[in-house]
Amino acid sequence: MTTTESRTALVTGASSGIGEKLAAEFAADGYDVALTARRRDRLEAHADRLEAEYGVETHVVTADLAEPDAPAELLAELRDRDVQVDALVNNAGFSTYGPFAGSDRATAQDMIQVNLASLTDLTHRVLDGMVERGHGEILNTASMAGMAPTPNTAVYAATKSYVLSFSEALAHELEDDGVTVTALCPGPVDTELIAKEGMADSDIDNSDLNDPESVARAGYQGLKDGDRVVVPSRRMQALAQLKRVLPRKRVVSLAANQYEQYG
Repeated sequence: MTTTESRTALVTGASSGIGEKLAAEFAADGYDVALTARRRDRLEAHADRLEAEYGVETHVVTADLAEPDAPAELLAELRDRDVQVDALVNNAGFSTYGPFAGSDRATAQDMIQVNLASLTDLTHRVLDGMVERGHGEILNTASMAGMAPTPNTAVYAATKSYVLSFSEALAHELEDDGVTVTALCPGPVDTELIAKEGMADSDIDNSDLNDPESVARAGYQGLKDGDRVVVPSRRMQALAQLKRVLPRKRVVSLAANQYEQYG
């Protein structure tokens, strides 16, 4: 285990799934962790486990990142507690499944705010401090859906395409500043995301879903290795390569069938 001194990782969407496991990866490596999501009971239970198992300090701050003011309020709360963010894990996000026509407008706007706008705002607010200190880490949870337009998850895929592009561009900009940026691009993962907002209506095969722990471990190791993009499974790596070489129309068709063939 690599030890760190007085460093804190802020993990959004930390109450379950990949975010919960990513927080554990940082805690196992000696980081104090700040956990944020909407469900305080889940966060507090997870914080208790991390403190008991790894002896780290934890901070719980509830926030709804669908609210535009949430990033500023979250970081203000941490500043009031004298918590410095040395590693930012932008993991919070959600999806829906179904045609865009006829979908709920408010839900789409919330998705853009959580997956894209709040992620950008949080990154903007912590980045100057990281650059000034000459060290920092940013891990953004993107998705394989971000590598191609994906029918029936059109808005989600578009937000994750932004996250992937944003992460790679920042990684290049910051390569001489001591700040690393990594985009984690899993395929379908066995988390609550599948059951929410109609995702259970897709043809994802639960037996083929990646598990959150292995995805989080791959993302954390990729961050430590300085990788700019992490695709956790070999099957998803092969799919990513196909998407680079196939005609664009075929790529979109392949993405439309991804949940049936590559879940």
